[in-house]
Amino acid sequence: MDAVSLSTLLAAAAMAGWVDAVVGGGGLLLLPALLVAAPGLPVATALGTNKLAAIFGTTTAAATYGRRTKVDWRVAGPAAGVAVLSAGVGAALAGAVPASAYRPVVLVVLVAVAVFVLLRPRLGVVAVPARRTPARVAVAIGVAGVGIALYDGLIGPGTGTFLVVAFTVLVGADFVHGSAMAKVVNAGTNLGALVVFGLTGHVWWLLGAAMAVCNIVGAVVGARMALRRGAGFVRVVLLVVVAALVAKLGHDQWVVG
Repeated sequence: MDAVSLSTLLAAAAMAGWVDAVVGGGGLLLLPALLVAAPGLPVATALGTNKLAAIFGTTTAAATYGRRTKVDWRVAGPAAGVAVLSAGVGAALAGAVPASAYRPVVLVVLVAVAVFVLLRPRLGVVAVPARRTPARVAVAIGVAGVGIALYDGLIGPGTGTFLVVAFTVLVGADFVHGSAMAKVVNAGTNLGALVVFGLTGHVWWLLGAAMAVCNIVGAVVGARMALRRGAGFVRVVLLVVVAALVAKLGHDQWVVG
């Protein structure tokens, strides 16, 4: 890999860390960058190498949020534990499920998320503790730890965004606290997927380690910015990331095929 490609990848890793720390969706930047910088790289290897970089960034962001705000471990802890196993299953299935099978579904879900957030301008701006009932907590753990984690193991981009919205809608977290919980669960999904990709030889370890350093830097900056600027800032970034994800998946579905 030449110096220009490597520099581009490291810059993409830093930006991905920032996006992931604020609202998730860093894979939207890093996965395409990997595939462009290393033509012929198997998709599974790109996914595994991305997970190596991402696990350091999400863990750093989770620690940064944990030091500066309260993380609801009653939700995030069990969801992260289940997510390790679910993401591992998803990673094991990654090569067997064609992108055409899930791409239209994810597109519909993303559009629904964007419309829902736009129509609910107060969503996530202020916490709604009354929603945190035992039943809703159980549903949130299932949705985050099983459904979203399985998706993360399969392909990944947008996982953090789905987690933030799930915690906001299901248990009434504001976007900042929802993002804090999302980082904890996302660290679990990255770990589960990374173990499987590593065992199957689909991780480019040296490159992933270099990207991890840049991802950590971006994650620290992003988490601190989200905490400082608050839920309104996170909401705007969420909508931008969702729009970018819709554009990317739509392009892959109808232009690339």
